Amino acid sequence: MDNGNIQVAFFQHLKAQLPSHISIVEELADLLNISTDSAYRRLRGEKPISFDELQVICLKYRISLDQMFLLQSDSLVFTGKSAGNKNFDFLAYLQSVAGQLQFMNSFDKREMYFLNKDIPLFYHFNYPHLSAFKCYFWMRTILNDPQFNNRPFSFDQISDEIIAAGKKIFEAYSQLPSTEVWNIESVNSSIRQIEYYKDSKLFRSADDIAIVYDELQDCIGLIESQAELGYKTSADGKVHYRHIPYRIYVNEFVLGDNTILARLGDISVTFLVHSVFNYLHTRDKEFNELTYRHFQNIIRKSTLISDSGEKDRRRFFNLIREKINARKNAIL
Repeated sequence: MDNGNIQVAFFQHLKAQLPSHISIVEELADLLNISTDSAYRRLRGEKPISFDELQVICLKYRISLDQMFLLQSDSLVFTGKSAGNKNFDFLAYLQSVAGQLQFMNSFDKREMYFLNKDIPLFYHFNYPHLSAFKCYFWMRTILNDPQFNNRPFSFDQISDEIIAAGKKIFEAYSQLPSTEVWNIESVNSSIRQIEYYKDSKLFRSADDIAIVYDELQDCIGLIESQAELGYKTSADGKVHYRHIPYRIYVNEFVLGDNTILARLGDISVTFLVHSVFNYLHTRDKEFNELTYRHFQNIIRKSTLISDSGEKDRRRFFNLIREKINARKNAIL
């Protein structure tokens, strides 16, 4: 393959990773600060791109050249941000998650697969008190944010900006066709977090604990409602997004690890969640195909409870509600 053909193939690879409504010519012209005519000549392989331009493009779009040219390598390229460093900004993190979901929604053909260990974090942000508690837990216990040291939890401790950013996460996820694989244990981490803070006397009152449990029940109620319909709805359940399919499978012997696979047009992205809510992601083709096959294998051995399977669906969500009610009743 001559240099011109290699360059054309490179830009074809780049174009495949962009949403269909985005012009690669305009993107390239803006990124490299060149005219659209110069961008066209680079796209056609008539003008070679420089190493500096190649670096700018690869950094911007997170392109791995060894994967692009199928070079023999045992390395996988993952990108991500780690919480807990000195410059970590929790608000910026939430905005980044919202941005990732909004980017996914820019594709006409899109779907997310989620192998749940916990309730997917997107849902919590639809409920202000539950969202405030979750953010408090993450910032105090996981991030060791000093502003929460020796301070009991209260709903007004979390800024309006954080609550608003979380709401955007929920709204974006509501527009994303999704397949989730649940286990009856998926609710346990939320219950344990509430119980830990209750036992540590970090709630101001029993009423506050009850409010958090009530909103956890509401969260489960929305998920069950969507499962019954087989598609997503608005936060209050009044607006039905019939064009946004929603599937839930229950697997009784596999507890997930919160792995996420997004299939967007002709590309796929795998997100590996670690340390509670940090994540790494890769567009490596072989890795994503392996992840997809893993999801399909788990799904074949799971029970579909969305849109059909009423008996199994009611049994599953009743068991979850019983767990929550048992804890809530213990504080009354």
